[in-house]
Amino acid sequence: MSLFWRIFALNAVVLGTATALLLWAPVTVSVPVLLTEAIILVAGLAVMLVANAALLRLGLAPLDRLTKLMTTVDLLRPGQRLPASGGGEVAEVIRTFNSMLERLEHERATSSARALLAQEAERRRIAQELHDEVGQTMTAILLGLKRAADDAPAPLRQELHEVQEITRESLDEVRRLVRRLRPGVLDDLGLVSALTSLTEDFATHTGLQVTRRFDADLPALAPETELVLYRVAQESLTNVARHANAQRVTVALRHTDDSVVLTVTDDGTGIKAPREGAGIRGMRERALLIGGSLDITPAPDTGTDTGTDTGTGTGTGVQLTAPVSRKQP
Repeated sequence: MSLFWRIFALNAVVLGTATALLLWAPVTVSVPVLLTEAIILVAGLAVMLVANAALLRLGLAPLDRLTKLMTTVDLLRPGQRLPASGGGEVAEVIRTFNSMLERLEHERATSSARALLAQEAERRRIAQELHDEVGQTMTAILLGLKRAADDAPAPLRQELHEVQEITRESLDEVRRLVRRLRPGVLDDLGLVSALTSLTEDFATHTGLQVTRRFDADLPALAPETELVLYRVAQESLTNVARHANAQRVTVALRHTDDSVVLTVTDDGTGIKAPREGAGIRGMRERALLIGGSLDITPAPDTGTDTGTDTGTGTGTGVQLTAPVSRKQP
């Protein structure tokens, strides 16, 4: 039944009921109208309006649900659908909207995958250039400064040693940037070693206490899955350093039946609701790239090492659930 005939039928039911009451109910209208008759007519009109509103509300409820979904739908949270209830044109509108959402989610996932892959390729290129060009040039400068310091008189030798130290610190910073842009240890030694190196470097530069909890039976994962897990952990730790005002961070990696779950929790100031900034949306896009899901919630304070929930509700938890996709032989 079309929407037009649905509304027509609802109004016909109300008007037909009113007509039947006028025909068979023991009610008459005098001229001039008496007060009791006017009260009965007004009450009947009120009942008709209420019944009409209730029936219309019931008939148009699927459209109301569709409108609410339209205002809240987020392509970074796929799977939001409505049952095609209501019949006729209403059901067809809902089916068309669900189909549109599916198409948009697929196109968004495809375009995000292309963008992220291009981003990783650019990171790899920049890291290679920093390593090959800047790193080697600074290494040559260090060697030249050493030779110059060995041949220089005592007053100048001290200044050259200071310049040497500054150059060496700059070289270390360049190497750290190279590791952040493209973690070679991820390709060479795998995810656990890469996360261990990441957390050790994070603890060294921030002074925060980092606890690692990695399952021993983690499966071999596809390279893109390992890269997404690493990048989400990297972005989460960066957010902790910038915004959380935390003292302790826990990075955990565990294996369930059909997925690998990465969690990064801190004991910082916590959040009531995560703000969807560029960093969080980037993590969600990376999760969609491998068919995973990302949840960001206030995290309970788990204490220092006990792992027991104290119920204080402080801190923030980031959880990425990635389906297991084993490496190709």
